[in-house]
Amino acid sequence: MMNHVWRPYCQMKTAPPPMKIVATEGCHLIGASGQRWIDGMASWWSACHGYNHPHVREAVTEQLTRMPHVMFGGITHDPAERLASRLTVLAPGDLNHVFFSDSGSVAVEVAMKMAIGHWRRHHRPRRTRFLAFHNAYHGDTTGAMSLCDPQRSMHARYSDAITKQFHVPLPRDESADEELNRVLAEQSDSIAGVFVEPLVQGAGGMRFHDVETLLRIRDACQRHDVLLIADEIATGFQRTGKMFAVDHTAEDEHPVVPDILCLGKALTAGTMSMAVTIARTHVFDSFYDDDPGAALMHGPTFMANPLACSAANASLDLFETTSYDIDRLESVLRDRLSVLREIDHVADVRCLGAVGVVQFRDPPKMQRVQEELVQRGVWLRPFGDCLYTTPPLCIDEDSLHQICDAMIDATHATLPSGSQLR
Repeated sequence: MMNHVWRPYCQMKTAPPPMKIVATEGCHLIGASGQRWIDGMASWWSACHGYNHPHVREAVTEQLTRMPHVMFGGITHDPAERLASRLTVLAPGDLNHVFFSDSGSVAVEVAMKMAIGHWRRHHRPRRTRFLAFHNAYHGDTTGAMSLCDPQRSMHARYSDAITKQFHVPLPRDESADEELNRVLAEQSDSIAGVFVEPLVQGAGGMRFHDVETLLRIRDACQRHDVLLIADEIATGFQRTGKMFAVDHTAEDEHPVVPDILCLGKALTAGTMSMAVTIARTHVFDSFYDDDPGAALMHGPTFMANPLACSAANASLDLFETTSYDIDRLESVLRDRLSVLREIDHVADVRCLGAVGVVQFRDPPKMQRVQEELVQRGVWLRPFGDCLYTTPPLCIDEDSLHQICDAMIDATHATLPSGSQLR
């Protein structure tokens, strides 16, 4: 029988059959025969409150009976208006203007268009390119691909076919900080903005950096008068222990307030696809004019979908009424996974908030690692040289320990011959 589904991120000729899921409940995926697996991925970071939460389900069901969708051009509705207002309260500083889209990659594309348009309105039309960082990942659409690391990302094969952007190391030290500032100075006429994944780089290798690095990036943007664009599609909504990763700078004398903020994934609690690009007032004002041609000409068909907005509003309700102990999640992940540091085959173990990462020196066959995890009742999707977990924020202690047990056991089960303890 022909396989009509072209699946993501896999070689269709050699990949094993996917695991069929027929239902979800809480933090579990349920198979056709009733098998249950703890979803340690939260469906790619999105199911922050777990699956089928009654409050989210009821909000979406009620909205479905009244108005599942309506175009957003020339029309508005309460779910979108309410959501936009609530997001601007949560976002730092004067990030007051919310543009809706239908996926994280599109939110990044909108941010690029906002930045380029902003500078054109300020008589800097040559500012059409961007700077991002080594190991960056910002999405799979063409513009977003150009921001990903051109040599180390999954999109490297397309680097000759997309716009060339600037990529430098994260400014973790003085030398890298000098390089960042040098490129921004030399390319001041062409760079519209700097994209950063605050504190956690996701699909580029699950790499972390500290608050000081983020502050250096902010300072460089201010010094060279370019826009700072924070891609928090993965890190937003308490994944790192704060509502947004940039909030970790709140204790600084001058907290980081990006000029543009991109959000997605957990925005709708893993219910359906939606994303937003939030701009500060000075960016929005660049387009606010009597001239119709000065408008931001962008509008996905399903932007501000009422069902998605209702799911997002219900999710924000839960964040307001539920105290997730992210410190506890981080502590368990850090304590339990630290034992893997003793294996010579393991390069690093790192944890931040509800993110736990095991990085290998010489990666085992990740398909075998995944099979070992599934046998232990846990669903994770390793990639590259990393085995990692981003569990639902509501996960209970026993389930979190089961994830850690599975990660430890799967690592030992797939060690290459000759591996030893340090």
